[in-house]
Amino acid sequence: MEMLVGISACVIGEKVRFDGGHKQNRFVVDELSKYVKFKPVCPEVGIGMSIPRSAIRLQQVTEGDERLVDSKTQEIDYTTKMKTFAHKQISQFDELRGYVVCAKSPTCGMERVKLYVPNGNTVPGGSVGIYTKELMERMPWLPIEEDGRLQDPVLRENFVFRIFALNDFYKSVRDNLSYDAFVKFHSRYKLVLMAHSPKAYKSMGPLVAKIKEYDLDSFYIEYRQQFMDAIKKRASRNNKTNVLMHLQGYFKNSLTKEQKQELSALIMSYKDGHQPILVPLMMIKHYLREFPDPYLQLQMFIDPYPEELKLRYGL
Repeated sequence: MEMLVGISACVIGEKVRFDGGHKQNRFVVDELSKYVKFKPVCPEVGIGMSIPRSAIRLQQVTEGDERLVDSKTQEIDYTTKMKTFAHKQISQFDELRGYVVCAKSPTCGMERVKLYVPNGNTVPGGSVGIYTKELMERMPWLPIEEDGRLQDPVLRENFVFRIFALNDFYKSVRDNLSYDAFVKFHSRYKLVLMAHSPKAYKSMGPLVAKIKEYDLDSFYIEYRQQFMDAIKKRASRNNKTNVLMHLQGYFKNSLTKEQKQELSALIMSYKDGHQPILVPLMMIKHYLREFPDPYLQLQMFIDPYPEELKLRYGL
């Protein structure tokens, strides 16, 4: 089954914005679309708004009460319609592996959306678009990213990795719910957790070890949330260096002294920011082909997504 990813319709190139334009994202259209199937949604068109249409904005009535209103005539309020639409859509999103939303949009923005107060000023820090806020609250495990933030190589890599990981989780665990499926999945992602969140790496091991004390359905919900929260954290250079050194340790009895020194030098060069992580990883993958190890060959840290996406070139 294809990986299904939700997307703000304007980001994929549909001319649905208030001015009849779009905000097509080239990475999404040219690269990511080769591996996922997009489900485009324009919440504003979804509640019956026309193209073109009046601009809308988030208005703070009182603290904690944000309304989606017409920019010129605040008496025209779309809040209830939008929330109803969001609830209906989200109830159909069980198969989504991620979601790309449109930055700054009062419906779809994920952060720092302008939030106005009655005198026309804006609240520092802004808010979250009405539709995306509902999505984040109802599906807190789902990888969500803004089109603009996908320009950042670190954020782009992390988002794409998370949608591939969630897809793997659904195929490996959800569609084959068993104690054994959880244990095997967790084993494959141990080094990933070590890189993204050493704290989660330490806490989730004992969690999985006690899996038979839980109801499987309850464990599934708990594990999914903890796992997705952990890999949402950016893997630091220091943490990834520790994982590379951990990988190197598996070859201590196979490599010559010179080979060990060469690999150590590449790892340290990466740690110091002189090389992308691909350089020591390619050497490790070479040694893994020469000296196969069943545990390492299953580790998703080594090959978490298609190499053709070139996501690790700048990391």
